[in-house]
Amino acid sequence: MKIRLGIVGPHDSLDHIMLFGKDDKDIEMIPFPYEQTEDTIRIIKENDHIVDQWLFSGQAPYHYARTHGVLPEGKGSYPPLHGSSFFATLLESIVAEGKILRRFSIDTIAESEIAASKELYSLQALQFFSYPYTGYLPSERLIAFHQDLYDKGEIDVAITCLKSVYNQLKALGIPCYRVKPSNISIQIVLNLLKERGLSVKYQKSQLAVFGVEMIHDTKTKANDHFSYREKHRKLELTRVLLDFAEDIKGSFVQIGDDLFFIYTTRGELSLHLNEKGIHSLIERIKIQSELAVRVALGYGLTVLDAEQNLRFAFQYARRQSEEIFVIVNEDREVTEQKPNEGAITFSPRKWGEGWEERFKDASISPAVVSKIEALANHYKKIFVTSTDIATWLKSSERNGRRVLAELEKLGLVAITGEEQSGHRGRPRKIYKLLFI
Repeated sequence: MKIRLGIVGPHDSLDHIMLFGKDDKDIEMIPFPYEQTEDTIRIIKENDHIVDQWLFSGQAPYHYARTHGVLPEGKGSYPPLHGSSFFATLLESIVAEGKILRRFSIDTIAESEIAASKELYSLQALQFFSYPYTGYLPSERLIAFHQDLYDKGEIDVAITCLKSVYNQLKALGIPCYRVKPSNISIQIVLNLLKERGLSVKYQKSQLAVFGVEMIHDTKTKANDHFSYREKHRKLELTRVLLDFAEDIKGSFVQIGDDLFFIYTTRGELSLHLNEKGIHSLIERIKIQSELAVRVALGYGLTVLDAEQNLRFAFQYARRQSEEIFVIVNEDREVTEQKPNEGAITFSPRKWGEGWEERFKDASISPAVVSKIEALANHYKKIFVTSTDIATWLKSSERNGRRVLAELEKLGLVAITGEEQSGHRGRPRKIYKLLFI
């Protein structure tokens, strides 16, 4: 399983980086040279579909791509510039100039790296004017920084990390040298991107089981379940699901009269299904079949794992009183998606063996506590009342008080005060969540 790495940067940087991946059988390196950092946007837009991970020559093109929204988080990186790279360039400049140099301007590299190099190599006699920054800066600002110092006679040599700055300063007749990533820095980031790319590929090939369950109204007469009208509705539901199964290259299976499974992979599903898409599918089912359905999704490393996680998702969804899409992944993390709301993810398994005994004697499950934790983080609240808990769990305020009482017994909350409820009766207790 080869990882395709797109290498972005100036020609000379790419030539150097390409040397490190040529013998790695797990990597296919595709060079994308540019003349200007701003070319990064076009390169990624035109080639992202053929690349698993992007390796940039430095922080400027990487952050330029990130700030312009063309590079998703986790799909690229760059080799950082350490003190050893800086010191090598410093030595190069002194040898090339053929004289002792004591005053330098340096951009991009953090002051802490410069200070560490001065200490390590006993360079206290040298003077450095630094312009450290994170993210991306137009090359014109860096050129102006070096040029101004040189014109004032405050530096002997400029040291830069950008080729465009290097070329312009050389054209202006300013002695200039360029810092390049060290070999070990390049190798480390190559290994990182290879591992990340393999992880994404394995995740995309992971098994997924998409399930749809019909919801019957308890008021509906028993005979209606077997009427021709009901059968036509089920046929419409089947047609919609068959179309969806074809789109995601899945295998469609009907289990009994009311349950439908579609077996596919995570990668195929992610191409066609997002938060908006799933609720759109549910609406299409309602409109075309006039049936109410419950939808869930299970991921797993095996078919059995994925199906078990789907059934767990259905069990969880049945306890909800509103439309909800539940996903359970290979780690049994539960994700809730409601129409027009953000997704909430929590893990019923997070508490560990020590807590299992404590939860046995409590009238509250670890899943409920994990859900409260996820919602508290979502709403950025650590102080709650029974009203908050009742709203989050879609239950009565009485149940909210019961849940908080159980959490207090477990040592997971503490009473910190009271607030007036706005009507007659005792004030509400305010609790601090101790597990956030």
